[in-house]
Amino acid sequence: MDLRTESPFWLMKNGIVRSYPSLKQSCTIDVAILGGGITGALIAYHLTKAGISSIMLDKRKIGMGSTCASTCLLQYEIDTPLGELSRLVGKKKAEQSYLMCIEAIDKIHAITKSFKADVGFSYKKSFYYASKEKDAEEIRSEYALRKEIGIELDILERDDIKALFPFEAPAGLMSAAGAQIDAYSFTHELLNQSIKNGLGVFDNTEVVEINQSKAGVELKTNYGETVKAKTLIIACGYESQAYVPKKVVDFNSSFAIVSEPIENPTLWHENCLIWETARPYLYIRTTDDGRILVGGKDEPFYNPEKRDRMTTKKGKLLKEAFMKKFPDIDFRTDFCWSGTFAETKDGLPYIGTIAGQPNTYYALGFGGNGIVFSQIAAEMIKDKMLGKKHEGHEIFKFTR
Repeated sequence: MDLRTESPFWLMKNGIVRSYPSLKQSCTIDVAILGGGITGALIAYHLTKAGISSIMLDKRKIGMGSTCASTCLLQYEIDTPLGELSRLVGKKKAEQSYLMCIEAIDKIHAITKSFKADVGFSYKKSFYYASKEKDAEEIRSEYALRKEIGIELDILERDDIKALFPFEAPAGLMSAAGAQIDAYSFTHELLNQSIKNGLGVFDNTEVVEINQSKAGVELKTNYGETVKAKTLIIACGYESQAYVPKKVVDFNSSFAIVSEPIENPTLWHENCLIWETARPYLYIRTTDDGRILVGGKDEPFYNPEKRDRMTTKKGKLLKEAFMKKFPDIDFRTDFCWSGTFAETKDGLPYIGTIAGQPNTYYALGFGGNGIVFSQIAAEMIKDKMLGKKHEGHEIFKFTR
């Protein structure tokens, strides 16, 4: 799939962090990970740390699919509000999903603290506001539901919001649990650590044939090499739908802009993450080098040519939307890009196995907090391979 336009911010900022070879000889391994983005990197990190021998294969350069085009918010808040999610999957599973996301953010932080390199992680409060008056009721309901399960947050009324921001909203939630990261740098640093633990990383290597059996999985590459593995993990992001026998996602096109660096270190209240109840929603964050990132204006289609043609226009609309809320900030667009993303009907990821595909796991972390879902998927799959139970297996399975 054509997943993005040519110049996403994180790729331009970081460049080619590290070069990896293509696969040049056949091999036998415990685990083959298909996909070299943030999801595959987190899986490789957890598996190799647990002593499970693994290789990673990607048809692109590492991290150059959706990962480098991500806007890299780390949110516990799933695109589906807790109340609605409870109606879709049940109260207990919905609550567990939200709490697992909070835990996953802290676990990502713990991983980044073990690195010498800076991957742009910082904790940020998350401000979720009612886009319209009618949405205020949802905000108040969400506050009660989240407070009930111990999530740390405050409800803000109109006057409270006016005191903190230069725009108005009828109500909002300020949550303590939130963060941001540079997913592209994080991916390469995860792989750097995993290589030290024995991981083999091969990019520019396309898997053209997959043969699954009870004895294991055999992969054939475009260069003619064969990989025999006990287990295959498919972590190809939005392209994974090609391997799934039923439709599990809807594809959308999303757009983003990043400003030039701005001298003022505090641009709004604690430089918190900002997003809204409207669908599609507008979201705003800062970067660690003093820029503002604005994303949204999504369109419900997968058509790369149409998406790319719309990018400049959508970038201007994003800037206009930002300036309506922050008229005193001198926002000058430095980068503008677009990409494809996928969402599920309930907003939850798909993690686990599919009947008829032996020795194969999927890690499909979709939606606005896909990086957080990827961390959850990595631990779930690691636990499964080590014979441990994980509460997420029932929640995120394909047969839900």
